[in-house]
Amino acid sequence: MGEPATRVPRSLGHRLSGALHRRPRLKLALLLTPPLVWLAVVYVGALAALVLQSFYRYDDFSGTVRHTFTLDTWHSMLTRVTFDTTARTVVMAAAVTVASAVIAYPVAYFMARYATGRTRTVLVAMVLVPLWSSYLVRVYSWKLILSKTGVLPWFAHQLGLGFALDWVLRLPGVGGPSLATSVVGQFLVFVYIWLPYMILPIQAALERVPTSYLEAAGDLGATPRTTFRTVVWPLALPGVAAGSIFTFSLTLGDYIIPTIIGTSQPTIGKLIYDSQGVSGNLPLAAALTVIPMAIMAVYLFTARRAGVFEAL
Repeated sequence: MGEPATRVPRSLGHRLSGALHRRPRLKLALLLTPPLVWLAVVYVGALAALVLQSFYRYDDFSGTVRHTFTLDTWHSMLTRVTFDTTARTVVMAAAVTVASAVIAYPVAYFMARYATGRTRTVLVAMVLVPLWSSYLVRVYSWKLILSKTGVLPWFAHQLGLGFALDWVLRLPGVGGPSLATSVVGQFLVFVYIWLPYMILPIQAALERVPTSYLEAAGDLGATPRTTFRTVVWPLALPGVAAGSIFTFSLTLGDYIIPTIIGTSQPTIGKLIYDSQGVSGNLPLAAALTVIPMAIMAVYLFTARRAGVFEAL
């Protein structure tokens, strides 16, 4: 008979791996605890501290924050200016979201269903490359493009569309001396900046639509319009919802584009920035931040009730 096999001692790593394999719940807890603690302490804790600041009062005379519980800051926030600014910002965010979805959907559909190989690579690169450049550079570039002597007005006049551009600039409430100082110009920049965040989620959703579903709809006699309405659109809706969360929330809180492009009419983001960064009124800025947070909470709750997150 041969010599008995020598048992190789297991290292600490092997023993720990085996113990975690036998206890999947412990393994899951160890994996999730660090990010959840980070989320609770840094993110939720920061939001709680921000909301707490809104119950303090800013002393205009001394320029300091009085750490005494009061509702004076909330009372001072409830003005006509705040209401008009909120309504104007929400309308802009909704318009940017709808326009981004309308533009992004055919691009994403072509990328997901028809583009292959090098064509898809080029299209994805065209969507992603602008995100690699500086946000400020892109916004300031658009300020030059939209100015009176910029590229876009020049093209409009070369194509004989100068009258249409002048008509748009004369519209009350959205026009201005030039596109760079108008609500229309601000809208164009918002759509350009956030469009990739709408294209990519829709493309990902459309890529998950099985081709067999489209073939089955055609075999059952459905027209292309009926197939889109009853098959493609419902399955792509989660991607549209995900993209809308990005475009809507980013437009809602942005203050850089409204500062550089558009009229002097404030937005929520610009009010928050001016309250804290210019006047140093942190309690008022904290109270104003509750507005976009509440709007997004309602938006997400409505989307969840509509069931658009179930397929994500």
